Amino acid sequence: MRALTWHGKRDVRIDTVPDPKIVDPTDIIVRITSTGICGSDLHLYEVLGPYLDPGDILGHEPMGVVEEVGPEVTAVSVGDRVVVPFNVSCGTCWMCTQGLHSQCETTQVTERGMGAALFGFSKLYGQVPGGQAELLRVPFGNTLPVKVPHGPPDQRYVYLSDVLPTAWQSVAYADIPQGGTVTVLGLGPIGDMAARIALHQGAAMVIGVDLVPERLERARSRGVHVLDLQEHGKNVGEEIRALTQGRGTDAVIDAVGMEAHGAPLAKAAQQFASLLPDALGERLMGRAGVDSMAAITTAVDVVRRGGTISLIGVYGGAVDPMPMLTLFDKQIQLRMGQANVKRWVPDILPLLTDADVLGVDDFATHTLPLEEGPEAYKTFQAKEDGMIKTVLTP
Repeated sequence: MRALTWHGKRDVRIDTVPDPKIVDPTDIIVRITSTGICGSDLHLYEVLGPYLDPGDILGHEPMGVVEEVGPEVTAVSVGDRVVVPFNVSCGTCWMCTQGLHSQCETTQVTERGMGAALFGFSKLYGQVPGGQAELLRVPFGNTLPVKVPHGPPDQRYVYLSDVLPTAWQSVAYADIPQGGTVTVLGLGPIGDMAARIALHQGAAMVIGVDLVPERLERARSRGVHVLDLQEHGKNVGEEIRALTQGRGTDAVIDAVGMEAHGAPLAKAAQQFASLLPDALGERLMGRAGVDSMAAITTAVDVVRRGGTISLIGVYGGAVDPMPMLTLFDKQIQLRMGQANVKRWVPDILPLLTDADVLGVDDFATHTLPLEEGPEAYKTFQAKEDGMIKTVLTP
């Protein structure tokens, strides 16, 4: 089969690789029809190279049609249309029954002290082959795939793999009061969708902060009050307080994470670690890794006293400095973590109708053949061509 594989920093390729096979009796094989490129894929493309091997298949936002099932699979059949959540979760362990699928006890990567395995996301999370490929082996065929109806286009459902539940969790964790206010830092796919969900659920004002003109205009068109970081810079907190009676917003969603703009020393450290041999790079990141803290510092500044910060952007630093005095003094609640995809699917699926209240049908700015994946990564990383969300079609 054809698959998008990692070969080095900013070097992904389309290769011919062996087809996946049924290994366990509850496995299924899915022929992928659509698969997204996620902002967190860019962390692999740019920063997390020490945790990857050449030839690793990337991608964790796939959907398709079941092509083969193991002998103990009863929940889906050949020909069924399914979305594959990015968490590799069993659905039956104690953590999964608590709705914490990202902490699945069956697939926890215990040798690295990490939570549940993820498709296509490095040694840190199990080095499981990803979904930017023609075929994907999916374990836990009775509990993991999300069965969806035939008929509507893939883009009605493909975001159930990651974008929708991740954004939904970010809003749930933000705990925005009815009629309250929220700042969303970063208007990439997750921040954009989080803003839509917050408005849908009754937020009176959603303030979106970014510096990419296309992202700002896209959010503005859906009722978000946008602030251009290029214009406001270090005064963005003052502008947000001016919009909220001097208090700041009830909640902040940090949808940026480790590669925020405005921290050149942290960026230089990340780049240095990514260029080291794998063993040295892993050791440096695992013991002394530092993220750009520009986004979280802004979040602490602009949230009101007694408010909530929801971190959904990926952080990977081992020794990140946190402004504990301010967090404590402002009585801020802080929630974070990988999205528990299966926890939120029942809430989201009823919204994926022809009414399209969240705007999923035209959410992608680019739909490209899988063969154009390497160029799409390059364009997405550079924030060129108005690219905000790309779906590849094998």
